[in-house]
Amino acid sequence: MLPRMTSQAYATDVSDAEWAIVAPYLPTPTDHGRPRLHSYRELLNAMFYIIRAGCAWRLLPHDVPNWKTVYHYWRMWRLDGTWERLHTALRERERQRMRRTAQPSAGIIDSQTTKTTGVGGTRGYDGANKVSGRKRHLLVDTLGLVLRAKVHAADLQDRAAVLL
Repeated sequence: MLPRMTSQAYATDVSDAEWAIVAPYLPTPTDHGRPRLHSYRELLNAMFYIIRAGCAWRLLPHDVPNWKTVYHYWRMWRLDGTWERLHTALRERERQRMRRTAQPSAGIIDSQTTKTTGVGGTRGYDGANKVSGRKRHLLVDTLGLVLRAKVHAADLQDRAAVLL
């Protein structure tokens, strides 16, 4: 068996100060099941690498956890609401830092239509922009911090997206 390579430091790695903020919002590891080979911090570093580099999961460098493991946790945290809870906590923290209440009293909805192929999801035709693709709807607070984000087929009217 080959010795495990030591991980390099990447620009996307979480600093100690950032880790202290993020760690409490990650799920508590359980005592049952197979022992984890990688810490949550290693997994998070690999996820941030993917986000920043924009590469495919399979193209993760060899000195980080296996792509299947990283993707498993990414998906699990998406399904169990971890990412949503973390985003909410960080947004509230930023609002309080800006001397605002944690919960916003107003929001602004915006949309953007982009061209796309039919692979990977539904698409539609946005007659106003004359684009066949998908539409991204964002709800932001008065500071521009994202409250909700949804992606739909481009043929969905903006007024209908408000209800989603």
